[in-house]
Amino acid sequence: MTPASDDRPVAGTTGGRRHVLLRYAPVAGIVVLIALAYGFGLHRGVSFETLVSQRVAIDQFIASHEVLAVAVYITLYFVVVALSLPGSAILTVIGGFLFGAVVGTIAAYFGALGGATVIFLIARSAIGEFLTKRAGPFAAKLAEGFQADAFNYLLFLRLVPFPFWLVNLAPAMSDIPLRTFVAASAIGIIPATAAIATFGAGLDSVITAQEPQYNACLAAGRSDCSIDFDPSLVLTPTLIAALVALGVLALLPVLARRMWRRRIGARIPSKH
Repeated sequence: MTPASDDRPVAGTTGGRRHVLLRYAPVAGIVVLIALAYGFGLHRGVSFETLVSQRVAIDQFIASHEVLAVAVYITLYFVVVALSLPGSAILTVIGGFLFGAVVGTIAAYFGALGGATVIFLIARSAIGEFLTKRAGPFAAKLAEGFQADAFNYLLFLRLVPFPFWLVNLAPAMSDIPLRTFVAASAIGIIPATAAIATFGAGLDSVITAQEPQYNACLAAGRSDCSIDFDPSLVLTPTLIAALVALGVLALLPVLARRMWRRRIGARIPSKH
């Protein structure tokens, strides 16, 4: 019999080199974009200080081009998450502040989901798997849990406040289907996003109270001007407890299935 042929590209061949280039192109592109983002200071631009210093221009732009302003915000959120830049939680608060609780939640939701999906797809490449392993033993333990009940485990991690970038990377090690990742993420990010955006919608008095002092600090030429904001105001113990409770509910089907399997297995007599 003639051995079955292997259609995979062979290293060193033209097809193999093209395959490697196509496989690593997204990773190279994202690395370049991250370098540019840090080089241009985009990671520092996502802040309450930027919001206050540009508030008049931002308010005028929203008043004149509300739909376009929301689209720009979604794009910015997408880029921040896709490049794993710090500031996604602040962006969610700002979204609620600028657009209100409902529109702010929807805009942040689609920006987060889109950015997370891009990072997940990149993490499925060879270099993405390498970076995931470098994330430490915790990422490896998360990956083990994805083997049997991917949807429920990912839903749990999305509901509980784990680092967003880590939950984007760890599932890729277990070869979770894209539809499973998107479905669990789409459901799991809703509660926290809605809660944080709603908080942002009521932040006007806090920002307004600090705005004169901040502008005066800038006018004096100081470089240490800042807006005081305590993250614990958003992630309160009550909110964290509620998210953890939702996460535990997501794991109940997994626990029920395992208990049922053990019960059924105990009833099956072993063969001698």
